[in-house]
Amino acid sequence: MQAVRVVVHGHVQGVGFRAWVRREATSLGVSGRVWNREDGGVEVEAVGPAAALRNFVAALRTGPRLARVEQLSEQWFESREAPQGFHVG
Repeated sequence: MQAVRVVVHGHVQGVGFRAWVRREATSLGVSGRVWNREDGGVEVEAVGPAAALRNFVAALRTGPRLARVEQLSEQWFESREAPQGFHVG
């Protein structure tokens, strides 16, 4: 199954970014998890159909209204397991 790890930097903590990520993932049928990083960024691991993941990453590039995404890196890989649901950590 297709998977992607995304690290987002900018004004992404304290603006509802993680909750927004969960809503976006759920609406696209993507499972995984999201958490704050100590360096001020947010990290996301997502698993799902390739087209859904591409749309998900495109949404992450913009983020919610109050966020300001300044940098985004993505790493694509194959996953043997798909987590159930989308979890905020």
